[in-house]
Amino acid sequence: MCTEKQEVHTMPAEAFPSLVTPTTPPFDQLELAREARRHVCRESDAARKYTSFYVAGVYGGIATAYALGCSLRCIFCWSDSRDHQIGKRVSFYSPSEVFEELWETARKKGVRKARISGAEPTLCKEHMLQLLPLVEESDFESFMLETNGTIFGTDPSYVQEVAKYDKVHIRVGLKAGSPAGYQRRTGALGTGYELPFQAIKHLLEARASFHVAAMTDSRLMSAKERTQLIERLTELSPLLARNLEEETCDRYPSTQRRLEAASADPIDFFVRRKPLKPLP
Repeated sequence: MCTEKQEVHTMPAEAFPSLVTPTTPPFDQLELAREARRHVCRESDAARKYTSFYVAGVYGGIATAYALGCSLRCIFCWSDSRDHQIGKRVSFYSPSEVFEELWETARKKGVRKARISGAEPTLCKEHMLQLLPLVEESDFESFMLETNGTIFGTDPSYVQEVAKYDKVHIRVGLKAGSPAGYQRRTGALGTGYELPFQAIKHLLEARASFHVAAMTDSRLMSAKERTQLIERLTELSPLLARNLEEETCDRYPSTQRRLEAASADPIDFFVRRKPLKPLP
């Protein structure tokens, strides 16, 4: 089904790091998004690069298109395809080819949900806007759009376009409750902390179907910062704050490598689990 196979070009590590270390200079996530697009989005046919298609056990079973390219370098990330510099063969797929792969993958396993994962789904705008009508007109029950908010935070018209589809539900993932925490955990400049909250504002204005998740694992985020995050979210919507999906950091091999690079003790980190305080 794929239209082309090729090696991904390698960017200098010092420009956009693969691993965040204590000495890594913070980057502009919008610049990284633009650079990633050059590698993983193709304008001529609105194609995007993917590595595989499979059914994941989350959401009760969901057909997943594993994409390439992200605008962040989170130290707790599990994905091995977030970097556009990934050293493996990948393929360009047009929106219709992605839909067909998702549909066939779902049919084989008897599931009715679909998503793009492994990277930032909103990165290739035309690709997404041509894929969603195919999902909407199909027998899929729903499409889960998981985003870090970088693109939606800067493009309200994109949010409006996505929000009009009844089958699309959006999950916005917050990484921190302060600019300092954001920079430390994502590798991006702390000013980027505002972008996911701008995305939430745009989603509220568009009356989109969405909820918010946050990596509030107490081994990564202090109780004070978690409170700051919840307070900030409450200012936008008390309902979103009450229904916040709180994440814990799982022990994937890729996650452990990133925690090691960030100077976290991976053994100690995954052994100790402090209980989270309940939401107010």
